[in-house]
Amino acid sequence: MSTHYDVLGVAKDATPEEIKKAYRKLARKLHPDVNPGEDASEQFKAVTHAYEVLSDHDKRSNYDATGNENGNGSQGFGGGGAGFGGFGDIFEQFFGGNQAQGPASRTQRGRDALITATIDLKDAVLGVVYPLEMETAVTCPTCQGSCCRPGTHPETCTICRGAGQVQRPVRSFLGQMMTVETCPACRGFGTTIPEPCNECLGQGRVRERMSKQLKIPVGVATGTRIHLANQGEAGTGGGPNGDLYVEIEVRRHKTFEREGDDLHATMNVPMTAAALGADLKLETFDGTETLAVEPGTQSGATVRLAGLGVPSLRSGRRGDIIVHIQVETPSKIDAAQRDLLEQLAKLRGEEFAEGRMEHTGGMFSRLRDKLGNRGA
Repeated sequence: MSTHYDVLGVAKDATPEEIKKAYRKLARKLHPDVNPGEDASEQFKAVTHAYEVLSDHDKRSNYDATGNENGNGSQGFGGGGAGFGGFGDIFEQFFGGNQAQGPASRTQRGRDALITATIDLKDAVLGVVYPLEMETAVTCPTCQGSCCRPGTHPETCTICRGAGQVQRPVRSFLGQMMTVETCPACRGFGTTIPEPCNECLGQGRVRERMSKQLKIPVGVATGTRIHLANQGEAGTGGGPNGDLYVEIEVRRHKTFEREGDDLHATMNVPMTAAALGADLKLETFDGTETLAVEPGTQSGATVRLAGLGVPSLRSGRRGDIIVHIQVETPSKIDAAQRDLLEQLAKLRGEEFAEGRMEHTGGMFSRLRDKLGNRGA
C-alpha cells in the first residue's frame, strides 16, 4: 500500500516547503479544471488528502508513528467517516473558495431594542401605565420602505444582470481561473436604485422620537423584562420590526423592603406603648391600617398584615406585610421621669436588677448535666 509520501512523491523526511511544492506541482497537473479525466479526479483527491495530512504537524506526527492519520491502525480519508472533508479548506487556501450564492435582499429585519423603565414600589404593587419615550427606527413615511423616490422603482443591475455577483479571471499556478465576488455596482443586491428617497436616503427607514403607553402588570420586580413583539426598530428596505424589551427597575422605598411577594417594615415603638399595648397606624399602599401592639411586646416581635403585600406575577395572589417591632428605650429623661421609673422599678422589685442568662440547653449545659448525673 502506498503511503502519503509516495502519493506526493517526496521522501519521509521532506520539509514542509518540499511537501507544499510537490502538492502544487501535482495539483496543477491533476486539477479537474485542467484535467477533466475521471482518473485524474481521483488522483487529485488522493493528492489533496495526502497534503492535508502531511502539512499538519500533529497529523503528520501521528501518521509517522501509527502509519495512519486516525491513530487506530486504519487508513482512510479522515476519522469517523468524514470523507474528503479537508479538500475545501485546502483548495480555498490556494485558489479562493467563493461560490455563487444569488443576490442579497435589501429587506432585513430590524434590531431588537432594550430600554429601562424605572417605577416606584407602589407601581409594582398596584400596577401602572408607564409612558415610554425612545428614539428608534421607523419605516420611512415617504417611500414606505421601498428606498426609492415616489414614482420610481429599483432597476436590475446592468453589471451582474441581477445575480448580485460577478466573475472575474485570475491567474494562478494552475493557469487562468474564474473567481466569484460581490458585484461592486449593486453591492450584491442585484438591483440598483437610480433615484433614492430623499427622506431616508435609500434606507427605507428613518429615526424618530416615539412615545408609547405601556401597561406594567402588578408583581414586577427589578430585572423583570416585558417582551413587546414587533415593536423594536423597523428593518431596512421595508423589513419587519424587531422586538422591544422593557427592563423594570424598582426604586427603593422609604418604609418597605421587598422579599419575594412580602413587604417588610420596621416600626419603632415607645417603651411604654410596648409595655401597656397600643393601636398604632401604618400607611400601606392600600390605605391606613391599624397595627395592634400587644401589652408586653418585645423588640424583634413581628406583626403580620395578611394580603397587603405584592401580588404574585404569575398567580396574582398577594403576599403579606410583616412589621418588625423595635422597642425604643429613652436615652434622655428628666427628673420627674426618672422618679417615676425608679418608683416602677421599686414596685417590680428591680431596684438592684441583675441580668439573667436564659437556659438554652446548649452544649456546655448538657455536658454539665451529664457529669452531674454521673455523680448522683
